[in-house]
Amino acid sequence: MTPSRDISRLLEIMAMLRTPGSGCPWDLEQNFSTIAPYTIEEAYEVADAIARGDLDDLRDELGDLLLQVVFHARMAEERNAFSFGDVVEAITRKMIRRHPHVFADKDGRLSPSDVKGAWDRIKAEEKAERAARRPLVEAAHKSLLSSVKTGQPALARAMELQRKASQVGFDWNDPRAVLHKIREEADEIETALDGGDAEALAEETGDLLFALVNLARHIGADPEHALRGTNAKFERRFGYIERALATKGRSLESASLNEMDALWNEAKGKE
Repeated sequence: MTPSRDISRLLEIMAMLRTPGSGCPWDLEQNFSTIAPYTIEEAYEVADAIARGDLDDLRDELGDLLLQVVFHARMAEERNAFSFGDVVEAITRKMIRRHPHVFADKDGRLSPSDVKGAWDRIKAEEKAERAARRPLVEAAHKSLLSSVKTGQPALARAMELQRKASQVGFDWNDPRAVLHKIREEADEIETALDGGDAEALAEETGDLLFALVNLARHIGADPEHALRGTNAKFERRFGYIERALATKGRSLESASLNEMDALWNEAKGKE
């Protein structure tokens, strides 16, 4: 088996990996649910390569993300649901349909505002068609929040849920009120700690995260971007601790928490 620029080679490799008896044991035991977290992770890796401006890494990460599409398509094909070719056909049909100003057999161009209007109209039509294909649910309730996609990252979805609710006035007017809610949620975590209930602790932690996202929304901050910045800051300061100890011939394991905390504050003071 040799590498190739042809997508058919990747499809062939995945088919071999998923062949019972001769395939890869790990690949064979996977399903849509177990692979989904990797799909999300690879999408983040793509975003990270773009943020770093590393085009070589972007090429590799896009390949990893493409593999996820091929993996899901292969599992669907094994169930006689659809194949990779069906995925390609579906997206090409969608792109042609959503860009009549480019692909339609007629003269003239649309303005940007016309394009946006046509895009929204066509997406609404596609959504209605998908809904018509799904089994009818008796007495289904159409919620304001129904349009918030369930598959997006939790921070982004929390932000969108809150935005939707705020459109009908279910929201605080003052960020300080949100801050009060954050303190309230932190107190509830302390109560859960006293009770030693792991399930309650997880639930209350989720409530606190949701409240923090709400604060970020009210002050105009992107919680994902803010957390990425804090992650980078943590890495810088922890790296300072490692380097400072190394210059003394010390390891992290040999240092006390008080020593590491002092070096952390030293790194903080230098920033």
